[in-house]
Amino acid sequence: MTNHSGDVPVGPVGPYEPPYYVAVFTTVRTQEQSGYGETNARMEELVRDVPGYLGMDHAQTPGGLGITVGYFRDVEALTRWRTNAEHRAAQQRGRAEWYRSYTLHVAKVERSSGFTRGQEPTTG
Repeated sequence: MTNHSGDVPVGPVGPYEPPYYVAVFTTVRTQEQSGYGETNARMEELVRDVPGYLGMDHAQTPGGLGITVGYFRDVEALTRWRTNAEHRAAQQRGRAEWYRSYTLHVAKVERSSGFTRGQEPTTG
């Protein structure tokens, strides 16, 4: 997961052996963000407990575009996350308060590789 606290090196989620799944959640937020940080932290805590959850990357532009990519071993893990009751409640609040717009793309990963300076490239 992307580091937000500064105490651990920041880096992308590494490659995994395919196939696996990604959920790409792209957002533009509203001005009203009351409770967003706490809810986001809770969702990050909850998703870590989903069997088959592999990790998450997140980026935010200064202009307000946010992209979160969640990685899941299989469709069942993704379904467990999608149907989690607390997650569903957060989705409803997001539509009502925090998001001006969003898109969700779910895809099956068929190839995965990575690079870190000073190390050999890896392939999942």
